[in-house]
Amino acid sequence: MNTRKLWMLLTAAAVLFFFVLPIARLVLLSVQGENGLSLGVYTELLEQKRFWDALWNTAIMVLGSTLLSLLLGTASAWLMAYTDIRWKKAMHLLILLCFILPSYVLTLSWSSFMGVQGPVAQILNVLDPGARPWSVYSMGGIIFVMGIHHFPLVYLFTVNVLKKISRDLEWAAGTGGAGRLKVLFKITLPMALPGITAGGLLVFLASLDNFGIPAFLGTPVNISVLSTLIYEEIIGFGPSAFARGASLSVVLGLIAIVGTLLQWLSVRKSKQGETYLPDEQPRYFLGRHRLWIMPLAWGSLLLMSVVPLLSMILLSLRRSYGGSLSLSNLTLDNYRYILLENASTWRSIQNSFMLSIAALMICLLIGTAIAYFRVRRPSKMNGLAELAISVPYTLPGIVFALSMILTWMEPLPGWNPGIYGTTTLLLIAYVCRFLILQIRSSVTAFSQIDPAVEEAASVSGAGTRRRWQSVLLPLILPGLLGGGLLVFLTALTELTVSALLYSSGSQTIGVTIFGFEQAGSTLYSTALSSLIVFLIFVGAGLLGLTQKMLRRRRGGRLS
Repeated sequence: MNTRKLWMLLTAAAVLFFFVLPIARLVLLSVQGENGLSLGVYTELLEQKRFWDALWNTAIMVLGSTLLSLLLGTASAWLMAYTDIRWKKAMHLLILLCFILPSYVLTLSWSSFMGVQGPVAQILNVLDPGARPWSVYSMGGIIFVMGIHHFPLVYLFTVNVLKKISRDLEWAAGTGGAGRLKVLFKITLPMALPGITAGGLLVFLASLDNFGIPAFLGTPVNISVLSTLIYEEIIGFGPSAFARGASLSVVLGLIAIVGTLLQWLSVRKSKQGETYLPDEQPRYFLGRHRLWIMPLAWGSLLLMSVVPLLSMILLSLRRSYGGSLSLSNLTLDNYRYILLENASTWRSIQNSFMLSIAALMICLLIGTAIAYFRVRRPSKMNGLAELAISVPYTLPGIVFALSMILTWMEPLPGWNPGIYGTTTLLLIAYVCRFLILQIRSSVTAFSQIDPAVEEAASVSGAGTRRRWQSVLLPLILPGLLGGGLLVFLTALTELTVSALLYSSGSQTIGVTIFGFEQAGSTLYSTALSSLIVFLIFVGAGLLGLTQKMLRRRRGGRLS
């Protein structure tokens, strides 16, 4: 009992130090004045036109992208859940591709696709030599790219809810004389509203957190939102830069917390309504409408993800940005430069891989242990610990990054560990921010295993090590690997936290791509982004192959 209490105290102390203290430091700095607690920084912010412009731009960006994601996500979910459209598995993967790609990669894809040297401009030049393509470097461009990046979230929340709506209700309404549109708006959509709302609120939070899209598309044309304004304040330094950044972070964090609570309530309501098993059979047959719905659906998905991606890859193969797209202008020099000739780029790749693998291993060990106690020995303390651990991921990345700076410059009075600006601080930040992803994945894996299996092994004389090695790990390993890959890929492509925490020698891939784009080296940024896409596909393929082999092996053992 004494050992157990000691471990509980150490765990509570670690949770408070790593997850609660940074947020407390951030809030304290925002209300700290020369003579004690003060709201002077907030008063100063409210008097600045720059703050209100950023707040207005943030509202337009978030609401506009959320509305676009709701329209695209609900339409695609209805099409996949209710119709007999062909090749649904491939379409499902294509929808997810829009979200799997890092936001800055998708942004570079669209900027190269719609740029003055892109394929759209070349087609317009043939039709009308004076025509210019629509510029994505605008508020409309930010909303568009962010909307197509986040609409899979609405799709994922809505498609299963639609499948669980009883078709008897729709048949009854149709028998009563209601047409298809009336059934859709009076029966289907109202009953799917919990899933649609939950997905929409999650898009709201993701848009609020996103730094890459407004930084790449908004900064060049002086469009600031709260996340980019915090970044500008911190890198601008000055006597009150951290205080202004902290107060802006508190404002952004409060908006995110309110959105998180609403999203949690929506998800809870959606789960309470799950009384039917998913109905996988189509309810509407396209018939002759297949001739135009299929090309429209597939063309839209290809245009949103694959076509801009190919445009970015082709741009990365050009000798010069202004050169024409021809065989004589294609080269691998850009890839040779970033991989072999630029030492800082190669160092950033090494840093990202090292940080991602280290974060994967730490999150895998700690997250699995926490998830085991959360499922097998639930308590209020476990619940509070999980809530505290989820805070860094709930808050916008730029807010959490600033809290890490304030904490680790001097974690305890008089003690400076000297890790600010190093990869060590980045690793701590990655683990704190992404640990909840591994915990949630591991909780799902443990919840699918009957405790009787573990009890039977214990009764048979198996010790703790033998139970984990022979019983638990073979059963939960596919789920653990899924969460681990999510941590790895998220850390590998991370930009928001790294943009504030890096220094010379500790750059990551995302920061390097951002630096190339800010310096006007578009060919190098697109080449490095293309490598990221390749690594994502390789990682996803290896995970799928590994999980398939593990399932076969487990099936062989059970048989």
